[in-house]
Amino acid sequence: MEEIERKFLVKSSAFKDEAFKNTRIIQGFLNTHPARTVRVRLKGDKGFLTVKGLSSNDGLSRFEWEKEIAEDEAKSLLELCEEGVIDKMRYEVSYGDHIFEVDEFFGENKGLVIAEVELNHATEVFKKPLWLGNEVTGHTKYYNSQLSKNPFKQWNL
Repeated sequence: MEEIERKFLVKSSAFKDEAFKNTRIIQGFLNTHPARTVRVRLKGDKGFLTVKGLSSNDGLSRFEWEKEIAEDEAKSLLELCEEGVIDKMRYEVSYGDHIFEVDEFFGENKGLVIAEVELNHATEVFKKPLWLGNEVTGHTKYYNSQLSKNPFKQWNL
């Protein structure tokens, strides 16, 4: 149940033409404590409850447990969430031997586009698409739980 992933900014919209799937995601947080984040997500017409643990020092890995729940349960739990709902479109892109999940954010995080790739181990080598930008793995301000509290539109760039 350990998740190992790397996160990158995205520098062009070329990923949209390469995507084999896209899904709207609405998510909120029941708890945003860094040691245990509890997320409620509507992904299309499916609901999910996810618990994430504290990130490793390099930001590459952390405990993750996820359970599918009924859509109506997810909608009810979203009503209980902390302020700051995340609204995004997730594009899935196959590149090399990996699937990149690219999130285009809306609402208070509009303008932010982040790609993640899950790995089998921390030193795994993978091909990088041309649209991949600077790596932001381990930068907590890019965590969805933090974007719900300090959205991209409020950043001083």
